[in-house]
Amino acid sequence: MSDAPKPRRRWLLYAPLGIAMAGSAGFYAMLRGLQSGSYDPRGVPSQLVGRTAPGFDLPPLESANLPALADADLRGVGRPFLVNFWASWCVPCIVEHPQLMHLARRGVPVFGINYKDRAPDAQTFLTRHGNPFRRLGRDEPGRVAIDWGVYGVPETYLLDKDGIVRWRWAGPVTPEVLEQDIGPLLRRYA
Repeated sequence: MSDAPKPRRRWLLYAPLGIAMAGSAGFYAMLRGLQSGSYDPRGVPSQLVGRTAPGFDLPPLESANLPALADADLRGVGRPFLVNFWASWCVPCIVEHPQLMHLARRGVPVFGINYKDRAPDAQTFLTRHGNPFRRLGRDEPGRVAIDWGVYGVPETYLLDKDGIVRWRWAGPVTPEVLEQDIGPLLRRYA
């Protein structure tokens, strides 16, 4: 008997090399896309874009003295508005909060969904940073976030005056996102 590997087994030795080459090619393509601007790492597609929001009925954050939030509240707003998923434990939510406050001061309706948070912590966050929300619902179990396809907080959706989801942003709303994306979309769907 010979100790030489059989031809079929020899091909198995090349499998890890092939996998590494395929991964390298994919990584290279992603880097080229980032360089040319054709790849957006935050551009996670959403099944909701072009549709109305899924049905939901959330309890209020009682200490905030704001009305609860349900899907019916997202119809008939009469102008484009935002739905923002956030949490007090979310560091990027602190980064985006000044932009939400700015939009609220400009009269843009912002509806909040507090995601998997403790009510006292959520209230402390709003007391410390301000409250930009017209209505605020608590999604403590996270079921509504699942129905919306939320990957993590913060996540923001822009809906038109008829309540159709037109845009989604996974990550904090920065001044650049506000200027380059949200501002033009608010004008477009006004």
